[in-house]
Amino acid sequence: MDYKALSYFYEVARQNSFTKAAEVLDVAQPAVSMAIKRLEQQLQLTLFHRRDRQIALTTEGQKLFAQAEKIIQAMADAELEMEELRGLQRGVVQLGTPSMLGSYYFPPLIMAFKHKYPNLSLSVYEGGAWQLQQMLERGELDLAVIESGEISEDIESRPILREEMRVVVPVDHPFASRTSVSPEEFLQQELVIFRPGYFHRRVLDQMAEEAGIQPEISFETNLLPLIRSIVKHGYGISTLLNMAVEDDPELVTISFDPPIILDLCLAWRKDGYLSKANRAFVDFMLENVRL
Repeated sequence: MDYKALSYFYEVARQNSFTKAAEVLDVAQPAVSMAIKRLEQQLQLTLFHRRDRQIALTTEGQKLFAQAEKIIQAMADAELEMEELRGLQRGVVQLGTPSMLGSYYFPPLIMAFKHKYPNLSLSVYEGGAWQLQQMLERGELDLAVIESGEISEDIESRPILREEMRVVVPVDHPFASRTSVSPEEFLQQELVIFRPGYFHRRVLDQMAEEAGIQPEISFETNLLPLIRSIVKHGYGISTLLNMAVEDDPELVTISFDPPIILDLCLAWRKDGYLSKANRAFVDFMLENVRL
């Protein structure tokens, strides 16, 4: 099986379009179409349904796509490992992190890492926990920070942070003088909360399911400054990691009863190849964890 044709097939399936795949691959569309046609002839299988300029994977195509993803990632890992054996270290760390950690936890650590390794580059991507894990498994990220409850069997991880999720209210809210708030009391308030896909939202959804309460969500946003501003103005309350609000005198944080503690991990693909740059970052993080 021709590896180039397989990579073309994989990108067409990912983009669900010959045109978009050609743009990503930076080749002419006819070259992509011809490569797919030759691959189908070689396999004696139809890989795509083609109807009215729309395409969809056949059952056979779906099975090949699952294998192609593994093969292409393995080739990328092999190329990187060979480059490093030749002394051509890539020197780039691709890190995925939830937005709260990207804003409040990682900046000083990243600066310290850059000071120690000035020749290495970091590319930081912020996203939801589920999205980050999917990107990690597809090889689109080298490393990602995910909540321990989200880890699949294909992921290897090390704990780096234990942090409390706390109720966040303005200073004049009735909860502000409390030492703790029950999930039931919290869920009966108007809430400002992250969108689905973020670990903060998973905590809320699990809390609501266990309490049997449908929460009243007034605002959904992944923008931390907006959440803080809405809470300050009294249009709702939220739940955030303590690090996101501990420096704000206009906000008060209160523990849940019982407290909600999150264990966050630095994760990578179990069967993937970690470059020297990524191994250096993992080692650095484990030396500076906040457990």
